[in-house]
Amino acid sequence: MSAFAALAEPHRRQILDLLRDGERPAGDLVERLDLSQPGVSKHLKVLREAGLVTVRVDGKRRLYALRPGPLAEVDQWLEPYRTFWSRSLDTLESYLEEHP
Repeated sequence: MSAFAALAEPHRRQILDLLRDGERPAGDLVERLDLSQPGVSKHLKVLREAGLVTVRVDGKRRLYALRPGPLAEVDQWLEPYRTFWSRSLDTLESYLEEHP
C-alpha cells in the first residue's frame, strides 16, 4: 500500500500524529484512540506495510515509531499546491489591505 492510501484513513493519521512525539507502545495507542485493540493493530499493520512506521519488540511490548521517509513523497506531491495556497493567501491579503 502506498503512503497516500495509508494516509487516506483518519485513524491512521491520528496514529502518526501520536507517533510524532516519539516511540509508543501499542497499548498506549489503544488508550489514546477511540478504537479497539484489534482495530489499532489493523491500522498499524497498514502503516507498517506502507513503510510509515517501524516496530520493535521490547520484552512483551511492541513499540511503534514514525518513519518519516515515505512522507517525503507526499511532501513532494504537495509542493505545487503550497505555491497555489501561497498565491491565494497573497491575493486575500492584498484585498483585505485595500478594503479595510
